Amino acid sequence: MSASASARPQRGVPAWLAAIAYGAAVIVVAAIGGAAASSSAETYRSLDLPPFAPPSAVFGPVWTVLYVLIATSGWLVWRRVGVDAAMVPYVVQLVLNALWTPLFFAAGWYGVALIEIVTLLAAVLWTIVAFRTRSRVAVLLLPYLAWVGFATALNASIWWLNR
Repeated sequence: MSASASARPQRGVPAWLAAIAYGAAVIVVAAIGGAAASSSAETYRSLDLPPFAPPSAVFGPVWTVLYVLIATSGWLVWRRVGVDAAMVPYVVQLVLNALWTPLFFAAGWYGVALIEIVTLLAAVLWTIVAFRTRSRVAVLLLPYLAWVGFATALNASIWWLNR
């Protein structure tokens, strides 16, 4: 595939505008999480934590990198195939991503958050599978899958230790 064909706009939308839209969608998800986690560092430190729990300062930088990868992967798949069925799991995982922090930190519903993050983990895997059939860019989501898997174990441990 030539460079011009791989970078063609889909349905008349310029690629730069779509890149902004994918970035904006991820920024909205991050902002929802950020608003819900305004006192998360204090809450996190006050919990009984498992030995493998990282310091709260780790989460911001990790999520920044992951959000860049999430936005980039969505945009690159869009450039390749446009808006198609692969965007369904992508949107689902974004919504689930936005919901977890309010459930865990704002509401303190660790068990509900655990159920939700297991669902998020499945949605991220679903997105990778859907993206993989369209582009090798799906590998950009593997760190996200690994981190959500780790966060699932952390959420389960926190729920167990703080029952």
